[in-house]
Amino acid sequence: MSRHKYSTSGLAAVLAILALLAPAPGLAHHSFAGYEPELQIKFSGVVTEFTWANPHVYVRMDAPDKATGKTRRWLIECANPGILNRVGWRFNMVKAGDTITVIVSPLRNGEPAALLKQITLADGTKYSNGGPAGPATIE
Repeated sequence: MSRHKYSTSGLAAVLAILALLAPAPGLAHHSFAGYEPELQIKFSGVVTEFTWANPHVYVRMDAPDKATGKTRRWLIECANPGILNRVGWRFNMVKAGDTITVIVSPLRNGEPAALLKQITLADGTKYSNGGPAGPATIE
């Protein structure tokens, strides 16, 4: 019966190489490709839910559809809490029942979801969504 001897440094090198080759799902992130970056729309509505969490902050809001007059429930994707904190947001600045105005880039497929560019609170205070999302180009 023979025994194989492995050097500790050789095993460590192999494990280090394997670790480098392993996928890193924690570093992965989706793109903004689903949104129409050249189209920005502005509308007002009532917040139904505000979620301050990683990886993104979300605002759900009901707003009237100008074409049909019916209310649509929108899902607005914002940056992460760290980015939003740096541009002045606070975790408790938006609440269910608040009336807000948003400038967004909607989804390309027409569903009522969008990437936030700017939010205007009921008191008139405006906040951006931070650098990665880009600026609002309409007023």
